Amino acid sequence: MTYRVEKTPFGPIAHVQLNRPDKHNGLTLPLLAGLTRAARQAAKDRTLRAVIISGAGKSFSAGLDFASLQGKEKSIYRNFIPNLVKGSNGFQDPAWEWRRVPVPVIAVVHGHCYGGGLQIAMGADFRFATPDADFSVLEAKWGLIPDMSASAALAQLTNIDVAKRLTMTGEMFSADHAQEIGLVTGVAEDPMAEAMALIEKIASRSPDSVASTKSLLEKTWSRSPRFSFPVEQVLQLRLLRGKNHAIARKAGMKRTTPEFVDREL
Repeated sequence: MTYRVEKTPFGPIAHVQLNRPDKHNGLTLPLLAGLTRAARQAAKDRTLRAVIISGAGKSFSAGLDFASLQGKEKSIYRNFIPNLVKGSNGFQDPAWEWRRVPVPVIAVVHGHCYGGGLQIAMGADFRFATPDADFSVLEAKWGLIPDMSASAALAQLTNIDVAKRLTMTGEMFSADHAQEIGLVTGVAEDPMAEAMALIEKIASRSPDSVASTKSLLEKTWSRSPRFSFPVEQVLQLRLLRGKNHAIARKAGMKRTTPEFVDREL
């Protein structure tokens, strides 16, 4: 797994790459731990405007590398122990931790995107894929369930009957079908270009507004209005007191391009 920050005209972007190309980026325990560390590093960087997750070589990720787990039973069971505050464990964090990063996270998918690899992609806010990418909730093949946060991600992205079919059968499906059922944001010959275009559009807005929007939707998407309304209220009050709101308001009134400061929230 590699992590680098690219300077762009609209702000720094973190590039996170699964880097086992000879194994179609099969997931190992060190790679999973590296993804979690990368997400936490990105969350702390107030200069970032976005994160892009991609895979080196011919695939995004073919899923868990079972051969790499031989003789590591103690490490496997340790990864099942959940964080008492967050509720997620060492297998769920590499995917779901990206939902806790206060900038847009985009998965750029090509080749195989199976099992744990698909769950990592679903942990991103957006997914762009090449037309020839193929997908599978592959755990059914091994007599397992997807346990890297898929239950939460699938509930947000698609219907329950679709989720049941995919997880019960482990069937392969195309990028076009993934878009039809809500698992992919867009399909394009150059998904990286699509990702960059979306980042540029989002980066024209206040980084605090973007971060608060992500926080609002992540916290309230499946909750009742009684829970959601106070979250809206608190987030909005914080934004009203911030520098970037003042910058946006002033630029809007003068019809000029705002020049935001680094994220405060």
